Amino acid sequence: MASAISISGLVVRRSGHPVLHGIDLEVAANAVTGLLGPSGSGKTTLLRTVVGLQRSDAGAVQVLGRPVGHARLRSEIGYMTQEPSVYGDLTVAGNLRYHAALHRRGRRAVDDGLDAVGLTALASRTVATLSNGERSRVSLGCALVAGPRLLLLDEPTVGLDPVLRRDLWELFRTLARDGVTLLVSSHVMDEADRCEHLVLLREGRVVATGTPAGLRATTGAATMEQVFLRLVEGAHEEVAQ
Repeated sequence: MASAISISGLVVRRSGHPVLHGIDLEVAANAVTGLLGPSGSGKTTLLRTVVGLQRSDAGAVQVLGRPVGHARLRSEIGYMTQEPSVYGDLTVAGNLRYHAALHRRGRRAVDDGLDAVGLTALASRTVATLSNGERSRVSLGCALVAGPRLLLLDEPTVGLDPVLRRDLWELFRTLARDGVTLLVSSHVMDEADRCEHLVLLREGRVVATGTPAGLRATTGAATMEQVFLRLVEGAHEEVAQ
């Protein structure tokens, strides 16, 4: 399968301390790839590097066939940050209209974005009056209005109830079927089975990649949490030897 993101030897340091340690990674195009790992494993740093917001110290990153930071990528990447990137004094629709205007998209894109994240009924509400979960959905809607080829989502389902989480994952799979590549970070191992491909990250290193079924078969584990633990423990044993 073709790769939407190709990473080779990626090293990122902050204040002199390594955060990502020589990462090699291929992210499949037109699929939902889960970037899973505990808090502090480097997921956000990796996403920011792919977007072009984080400077790397070594390595190469290609995104949609172009070097990271290429001007053409600005209209092709949608990025939802962990903290909602929205304007509290604007309405829900106003936030989406603003982002749509930046990408020269019209009212149809705004309406489609509102519908996709289930906020049509709240379109006239000021964002400052919304719950944290609703603000997160506004942020996701803003990432969608540009019609991106690549969506990078940092913990998009945190704080959402089970029904909304299910609905968003269904949306992610629909987007992938329509030709969008999604890289979705999460620290919740239960969400692994909702992804087509997985990247398991720990302490700035890729522990394993593969499909949920493939990783379970390789480790003999029943759950993704057990998969992760067995892979980490196996890595520690190899280092000790």
